[in-house]
Amino acid sequence: MNKTIVLLLLLTIGIISCKNSEKVINRAEITKQYYKNLDNSDYSKISEWFANSIRTIEGEHKNTYSKKEYLEILKWDAVFEPNYEILQIEQKDGIVKAKISKMDKRIFFLHEKPFVIHQIIKFQKDKIISIETDYLNFDYPTWEKNKNGILSWIDKNNPKLNGFINDLTEDGGIKFLKAMELYKNNYSPKTTEIKNN
Repeated sequence: MNKTIVLLLLLTIGIISCKNSEKVINRAEITKQYYKNLDNSDYSKISEWFANSIRTIEGEHKNTYSKKEYLEILKWDAVFEPNYEILQIEQKDGIVKAKISKMDKRIFFLHEKPFVIHQIIKFQKDKIISIETDYLNFDYPTWEKNKNGILSWIDKNNPKLNGFINDLTEDGGIKFLKAMELYKNNYSPKTTEIKNN
């Protein structure tokens, strides 16, 4: 009788353990929440989704950030008031693949249309550890023309703002917005003349 009770107890523990190990984490849902929080610039919630370090891959550019460093980049991103729209999302073998449309003030200025990107998001348990981004519609000529135009104009007319393009801090984002505002208000590419203030 005691052997039967012990055997049933061991079987019950074994079945419960198997069920817990088979519990599937809905990483697609975590990813949806991540994009929603990005869209709302809600950092208190965003930080919940990350592991202690995050690896980003964009073409040949590979970087590893601490959670704190990555949140600083997201604060820079938020300065431009981004809008993220999920076009497609799927979870397979624990990896989430998402097709996203992203538009903000910086993208509109430099790219003149939304980015359409494909992202592969990898997890460790329920935490994001890696985000790989592939740009599906990157318009290099438009981006370079607009980037070179503002950099050249700022260098000649407001050199104190130089370096804004690579400053991925919240302060750098604010300088970028200021540079765009000055450029748009004082320079007309069609006439190539500086407006009188």
